[in-house]
Amino acid sequence: MGEGLTVGMKKELTLKTLPEHSAQRFFHNLPNVFATPFLGGFMEQVCAALIDEHLEPGMQSVGMSMDLKHLAPTPLGMEIKVVCEVTAIEGRKVIFKVEAFDEVEKIGEATHGRFLIKADKFNARVMEKARKNFPS
Repeated sequence: MGEGLTVGMKKELTLKTLPEHSAQRFFHNLPNVFATPFLGGFMEQVCAALIDEHLEPGMQSVGMSMDLKHLAPTPLGMEIKVVCEVTAIEGRKVIFKVEAFDEVEKIGEATHGRFLIKADKFNARVMEKARKNFPS
């Protein structure tokens, strides 16, 4: 399922923060800085990208948990770097330690869990759920 995925593997990606990453996109009376939901989403992206490099055909991963601490604000226009490391693999569950930095300091840390899924089986369950809620 996750061929070659091992504890200790790391991945790093960077993101240039732009006006659309502002906390004000979520609520008008927030500071005009890099938003926590975007930080969490970017952390998830980096972890998913690492897993994706090791998936067998027909497999995907889904997020199942995120314990995120946003430690410092980042002015828009700065670059963010996120580094993830696989800390545990328990069957189809993969746990990551994730850290985020802007150009000045560490801005966030998280523990993130992802689960490896068979895409066709997962999508069938989603369709069945949708059909129950929106019968034709």
